[in-house]
Amino acid sequence: MKITLPLLCLLSLAACSGKPPTPTTTAQPATAASSRVATPWDAMKADEQRAKDVQKIVDKQAEEQRKQIEAQEQ
Repeated sequence: MKITLPLLCLLSLAACSGKPPTPTTTAQPATAASSRVATPWDAMKADEQRAKDVQKIVDKQAEEQRKQIEAQEQ
C-alpha cells in the first residue's frame, strides 16, 4: 500500500503533462450542415414530431368517422 499510492500519484501527474496532444485529423471547412453537432435531445425531438404527425392522422380519421356517423343518423 505504501508503494501503490505514490506510484498512482506519479502516473496521474505524468498523464497530465503540459504538452498538447497531436492532432489526428486535418481541419475541414465547416459548412452549415456539417457544423451541427447531434445532441441527445435530437432523438426526443424526432419522436415528438412523429407523435404529432400520428396524432394529426388520428384526429383526421376521427373527424371522418364522426361525419360518417352523423350522415347515417340523418
